[in-house]
Amino acid sequence: MNHQARCHAEHDADTFGIRITARLTQSTEQLPHDITERLRVARVRALEKRQQIVLQDAAAVFRQAHTATLTAGHSGGHSPWWNRLGSAGLLLVLAAGLLVINAVQDELGARELADIDAALLTDDLPPAAYVDAGFAQFLKMSNRQEP
Repeated sequence: MNHQARCHAEHDADTFGIRITARLTQSTEQLPHDITERLRVARVRALEKRQQIVLQDAAAVFRQAHTATLTAGHSGGHSPWWNRLGSAGLLLVLAAGLLVINAVQDELGARELADIDAALLTDDLPPAAYVDAGFAQFLKMSNRQEP
């Protein structure tokens, strides 16, 4: 049963309990004292039982949150050493993946810079023209007029 359905069922049970309590309260005025006393004790017990159920649910949620770790505790009969070894292996794979990504990014950056340098050196303009502020303004103006 999922959490939403369970909450809905608890709400229905609580509503039913409130209705029964209201009817019992209305009719207790006509009952003898010993019966009303037994009803009061039964109500107290029911409330205590309900409180125990709520506390058990809270404890179950706490236990589930406690076991939600990377190694999943001592499940499956494996020793803690196997869990630690598996976690260390996963961390090594993650670190190796990060190193590969870094190397690929460095290689791509170097290729882009090499392409830019090759374009600058094989262009008709000297590299000093790209540094000139007037030439940069000229390029901006020519880009606005092209479309």
